[in-house]
Amino acid sequence: MGNAAYLESQRMRESNARSYPRKLPLALVEAKGLQVKDADGKVYIDCLAGAGTLALGHNHPVVIEAIEQTLRAELPLHTLDLTTPVKERFVDELFSHLPEELARKGRIQFCGPTGADGVEAAMKLAKTATGRSGMFSFQGGYHGMTAGALSLMGNLQPKRHVGTLVPNVQFLPYPYSYRCPFGLGGSMGAEVGTRYIHNLLDDPESGVLPPAGVILELVQGEGGVIPAPDEWTRALRQMTSERGIPLIADEVQTGLGRTGRMFAFEHAGIVPDIVVISKAVGGSLPLSVVVYREELDQWEPGAHAGTFRGNQLAMAAGTATMRFIREQGLAQHAERMGLRLMRHLEQTRTSCRSIGEVRGRGLMVGAEIVNAAYAPDPLGSFPAHAQLAREVQKQCFDRGLILELGGRHGSVVRFLPPLIVEEAQIDRIGELFHEAVLAAEQACGSVEGAVSGV
Repeated sequence: MGNAAYLESQRMRESNARSYPRKLPLALVEAKGLQVKDADGKVYIDCLAGAGTLALGHNHPVVIEAIEQTLRAELPLHTLDLTTPVKERFVDELFSHLPEELARKGRIQFCGPTGADGVEAAMKLAKTATGRSGMFSFQGGYHGMTAGALSLMGNLQPKRHVGTLVPNVQFLPYPYSYRCPFGLGGSMGAEVGTRYIHNLLDDPESGVLPPAGVILELVQGEGGVIPAPDEWTRALRQMTSERGIPLIADEVQTGLGRTGRMFAFEHAGIVPDIVVISKAVGGSLPLSVVVYREELDQWEPGAHAGTFRGNQLAMAAGTATMRFIREQGLAQHAERMGLRLMRHLEQTRTSCRSIGEVRGRGLMVGAEIVNAAYAPDPLGSFPAHAQLAREVQKQCFDRGLILELGGRHGSVVRFLPPLIVEEAQIDRIGELFHEAVLAAEQACGSVEGAVSGV
């Protein structure tokens, strides 16, 4: 069968909630490294990489070997939370990458095999340890699609038809310089945001009770690839520490070298109280864990459980992946390749009118597509141009480059290539994106008259 037959079968039998095939109409039949082949025989460069799950790309030899060794050894594959040598090796490897003060007296909870369940566990842990019920989250944040995680999400669309979610979630402004919520931008916008949070926590008339925890992404992914400024992050860490509020770092997408450090919080030199880790930690297989300070371990036995938290193949693959990332210096490599990619995107930005900003950390990079036909705001930022962003994605796809969109109105083109990407591949990605942007601008016609943000 070709793509069309597979897609029609999928349309007839899968739920209306399916999303990726609507923008990336293909059926995958082969995959190796950065390349995937569809059912029509076309080869693509995969800059989606399982939404960041495939740190080493598709079917990396060290991952395949770890899986095959586990299978050949007739080791148990499903163990609930019973321990095994495979699990012990996984924990040893993971803890070796954590800051010493967290690894030395840390605790780990194996969760259901999704980042969302890790977020659910982190939220329950913070509430149990503090005895408080509210949570602070950030505008633009993405933490998963289960009810509790969804209650922490900034994006409104998935919430519209769900009804009542977990109550007592207070959303805080996130430092987004290009679209600063305070209209200031830069360091001033971040500083005012810090003052806002400080006042909210200390004002006896703020109307908001102290939270059980504060959760954030150090680089907002789905929210538009927005890195948190280091100084702002340090200030947030200080405020939460002084008030006994657990700080939860959602490292589901940013963890394991993606941002140029093993964990994104390392850029600011802080140590969170709770870290949620998934995606790449399973070496391409489903796995989710929460690591936290031992003093928070106030759970009773069985307080958080799940049938598939004992995924031995994922632990074996994850151990091999983490070890390879360390031995090959892939976090540092990701930083270099990310800078190289951003240089390409900046060159495209200067030669066209439709890119408002290029930003990111490591191999988590975004280009915000804007409508320059409209007047900019006082910061000089143009409105989002979702229609053109979708056309850019289509033009990239037609040229054999798989990318995803995110951000406000879906106007940010996101790059999440595997950490093993090489210089020549980065250059090719930049070349294809440049061609796609110019073609998209032409395909959409004059940006004058295009509707912004829809």
